[in-house]
Amino acid sequence: MASLKDMRVRIASTKATQKITKAMQMVAASKLRRAQSAAEAARPYAERMETVLANLASGISGPGAPKLIGGTGSDKVHLLVVCTAERGLCGAFNSSIARLARDKALALKAEGKTVKFICVGKKGFDILRRQFAADIVEVIDLRAFKQLGFANAETIAQNILARFAAGEFDVATLFFSKFKSVISQIPTAQRIIPAEIPAGTKTMSAVYDYEPEESEILETLLPRNLTVQVLRAILENAASEQGARMSAMDSATRNA
Repeated sequence: MASLKDMRVRIASTKATQKITKAMQMVAASKLRRAQSAAEAARPYAERMETVLANLASGISGPGAPKLIGGTGSDKVHLLVVCTAERGLCGAFNSSIARLARDKALALKAEGKTVKFICVGKKGFDILRRQFAADIVEVIDLRAFKQLGFANAETIAQNILARFAAGEFDVATLFFSKFKSVISQIPTAQRIIPAEIPAGTKTMSAVYDYEPEESEILETLLPRNLTVQVLRAILENAASEQGARMSAMDSATRNA
């Protein structure tokens, strides 16, 4: 049986833990407002980009289509770009994204496909390396980015495009968590190469003539679309991470 002194020490330790978790909750709440605003501001541009891309792509098909929208003609090698956080203490935020990527990888391997990973964020790497250490080709440290923005997303997108141009993979899928609310973040998988046009995307009703031709416009637009989708993913992740941490620290404070 614990002595009175042991109980006093444990009570003091628990109170100290409660102060720490309460402070982390308040910090997460402060960061969440900025991250949520950035994520919500990025959504209309990304959705409009998909609309323009859908209209341009609808007039191009067959062997003349750019590889970023028509593909390489094969789907043997898949690149999974898994975006997570650099830190933990945010509930199931990191593990839910990694689990979605792991399930996708196992399904592809069962079909005889080759799978490669790019881990954007340390926590995804820590989880996936237990099972897929030999398949991870690169880890991108988000701590190297002072502030998440378009330039950072472009760096990641250019890395992916360079690997695609070198023939390292046929299909690329982006994994991230879409922010819905403080208590709800949705793990999401989005194919980015070849570009995937969502089924519900609204196209413009008017018919336009393009100059230069659609194929020339797509050569510029498709790489930019990839950057935009990566930017949206990391901004959604930033908001989801703070929401999940706020919720997790609130629960920890109540438990203490």
